[in-house]
Amino acid sequence: MERNILLKIEYDGGAYCGWQIQPNVTTVQGEVEKALRRTTGYDIHINGTSRTDAGVHALGQMASFKTECAIPVGRIAFAVNNALPPDIRIVSAKEMPDDFHARFSAVGKQYIYRMKEKVGAFESRYYYEVPAGLDLEKMQRAAAYIKGTHDFKCFQAAGSDIKDSTVRTIFDISIDKVREGTDGENEYTLVVSGDGFLYNMVRIITGTLVDAGRGRIEPDELPRIIESRDRTLAGHTAPPQGLYLAEVYYD
Repeated sequence: MERNILLKIEYDGGAYCGWQIQPNVTTVQGEVEKALRRTTGYDIHINGTSRTDAGVHALGQMASFKTECAIPVGRIAFAVNNALPPDIRIVSAKEMPDDFHARFSAVGKQYIYRMKEKVGAFESRYYYEVPAGLDLEKMQRAAAYIKGTHDFKCFQAAGSDIKDSTVRTIFDISIDKVREGTDGENEYTLVVSGDGFLYNMVRIITGTLVDAGRGRIEPDELPRIIESRDRTLAGHTAPPQGLYLAEVYYD
């Protein structure tokens, strides 16, 4: 009997060329499908919610697949983890209704972006190193303009395959100093949730807020930048290393 299984997956994206299977490179999806094949004996294709880029991490990537394998759902995570590299882990497995799809049934996602003023050699995969002395209040004022429903084309990188609307709704966005230290040791975290995100949207939002914190963009310019739909008016694209897919929302 065929079952529809939903996996929650966490991974360190530093060693992978993103989530999505591509020819001749190692990807997270490819490694998970390989482990499922070894474990179940079936060729299984998984549908992931987010096609994270190379270097991007996940705390809560979701992926669904249909299978006739007889492994009890409560044992799938344990069995598949034994066949996965240590930087990818199945957190949980759950049986879902037949019409459920990890991507198309999702109603929103949350991302986290982590920044530090000093990034050590062993932290370089996990943080964006930002200049000391960012103006947090300016960054927070700029972020407030992003919340809500807007056409976010200005935050979309070139190369997107989106053919339809670039209107998205940001449910919530916050940027906070999570650790304050001396000698350039401040640490910041951006948390943003919405019903969907354009290509590199979170990274460009992050770069725009950092530019606001450096005084390169005034916070009150954000409405004009968003209304312009012009990518060149927004800030730089932050690197992938600080970005984490944190959570996927379903009804």
